Amino acid sequence: MADKESCDRLRSDSSAQLHTLEALMALLLIIGVIVFTVQATSLTPLTSSTANAHIEAQLQILGQDILNSLDYAEYGQDSPLKKDILDWNGAQYTWNSTEYHANTNRVVNSSEIMLNSSTATILESIAIKKGIAHNLEITWIEKSGTSRSMPYIYNGEPSDNAVIVTKRVLLSDSDFPGTNSSDFRSNTGIVDADDTTDFYNLIDVKLTMWRM
Repeated sequence: MADKESCDRLRSDSSAQLHTLEALMALLLIIGVIVFTVQATSLTPLTSSTANAHIEAQLQILGQDILNSLDYAEYGQDSPLKKDILDWNGAQYTWNSTEYHANTNRVVNSSEIMLNSSTATILESIAIKKGIAHNLEITWIEKSGTSRSMPYIYNGEPSDNAVIVTKRVLLSDSDFPGTNSSDFRSNTGIVDADDTTDFYNLIDVKLTMWRM
């Protein structure tokens, strides 16, 4: 009788071990399938969303570097960006595959081609050569305290993946010798926001960049 019970117990133990082994094998198979699935569907540099995020980050850095370099000035000197704003005639320019050409309906007392512009030079040498579309908009404060914007460079509607970088430039009455401030105001519409101080206006330069 004891021998029979021992045999039954051994048989039961063997069966339990087999069931345990089968469960472990099934678990390993499930884990293997999960790992394979995750690796097959995980984001890679070729995945659309990751690639777009990578491009946007690159454009953000590039755009900020462009504005930072334009806004750099040695002590006592105006930055190239500030000079371009002071020299602006109020026209809207578009890249026409060879040069920045003014919208003839908005040209004010100036050539139709953007000349002597550091902004145009750096955008042509970097953005244009890299196939990066771009707009540059100038915003200022009206005497009422509201803001007003006009395009300096306009190359079409940005894509959904466009990035925007900004830089502020302070204009003072002392930046306009003689009667130049009235000519500047007449051409651009940028007014003296405070007649009682040397403060003229605060310009917000907005650069929008996107891949075509």
